[in-house]
Amino acid sequence: MHILFLTHYFTPENNAPAARVHGMAREWARSGHRVTVLTCAPNVPAGVVYEGYKNKLIQQEWIDGIRTLRVWTWLAANKGRVRRGLNYLSYLAAAGAAGPLVRPRADVVIATSPQFFAGWAGWPVARAHGAPFVLEIRDIWPDSIVAVGALPDGRIIRTLARLEKALYDGADHIVAVGDGYRMNMIRKGVGPSKISVVTNGVDVDLFQPREPDRGLRARLGLSDETFVVTFAGTIGMASDLGVVLDAARLLRGEGRDDIAFLLVGDGAQRADLEARARAEGLPNVVFTGLVPRPELPAYLASSDACLAHFRKQDLFQMILPNKFFENAAMERPILLGFEGEARAMLHEADCGIAFEPSNPAALAAAAEQLADTPPEERRRLGENGRRYVLEHFDRRRLAHDYLEILERVRAAHARGRRRAPSATPPPTAVP
Repeated sequence: MHILFLTHYFTPENNAPAARVHGMAREWARSGHRVTVLTCAPNVPAGVVYEGYKNKLIQQEWIDGIRTLRVWTWLAANKGRVRRGLNYLSYLAAAGAAGPLVRPRADVVIATSPQFFAGWAGWPVARAHGAPFVLEIRDIWPDSIVAVGALPDGRIIRTLARLEKALYDGADHIVAVGDGYRMNMIRKGVGPSKISVVTNGVDVDLFQPREPDRGLRARLGLSDETFVVTFAGTIGMASDLGVVLDAARLLRGEGRDDIAFLLVGDGAQRADLEARARAEGLPNVVFTGLVPRPELPAYLASSDACLAHFRKQDLFQMILPNKFFENAAMERPILLGFEGEARAMLHEADCGIAFEPSNPAALAAAAEQLADTPPEERRRLGENGRRYVLEHFDRRRLAHDYLEILERVRAAHARGRRRAPSATPPPTAVP
């Protein structure tokens, strides 16, 4: 089977969408399927093309058996409405133009959100290939835009909502990353049988327990006696990491200089938060900047606990954060600033402490509680977490489940409509 996967984000970018697509596509390629990813030059989050790449009309490379086609896009950092809008729309145009030319013809076309307009590129590309269109939903647009305050709930949002519903209707099948997403779409009128759930997961070979790197801690200015709480991910609006600085200030006021926060990653809010930490004199908050994904496990292994946090919003109660699985796989106890499904999962796994999101006092108290927990109990929590993700969220098994869905969608599409042979080949094709 030839799977054509449209995604705005892909490795070597190390955000959650890129990790999910790469992990799934790699497993499908290992299973003997032809996989083509149609993406753009890696540039997230700074909007600067990574070393070794160019922002060209089209370029090709092979990554882990995955044929990767990269199209030109208008580059923009992960902030600014107009520039980001141009970035999204340029991918829609470029992928929409290049996708129909991909050869051989795809047997199934997947497009993943975020971002929203990648789905709109996938729909016509699938029709051009005569293939079923599978829409993957990892972000509830436009609801999430309003939830983080990126846009007010007005005419633009209402227009995006109509486009969202049209996209749901146009897809042959929808894959969501959680039951909350599925229920959200059902409330919007999507038939339950049209939606499958394949959750996020983790590469349990990459994210596996190891000894702390004391040299790494020393380079970061973190002593062996410091209890280090690490957030590894995108430092953006949804993560709402101002709460970390507020909690750090509270802890210093209580004389808990033995607790520090390590923020690993980059994003639209990083520069402002880093400047604020310097201005407020918070040596117990350390920023690393962007770290290549293969190096992330060393940072997590060198931590005493890991933090997963999103802004307090009802919409985010349906999210199962990717960093939860990666942190748990490293056998580190988790401080979880989520409500809803993620909190229920934490309690089921018994692998950490939950606190109210966007509440600095709650985060500070949870960090103190975990720091004062005996090491053997923290070890038990960490071991519980890895056992839980191995049983439920190993990405290899999830990729197999996803593949079975694609096979069923392909078979149903073939039964409903046979592809007519083409009289002549297109004048230009991506070989």
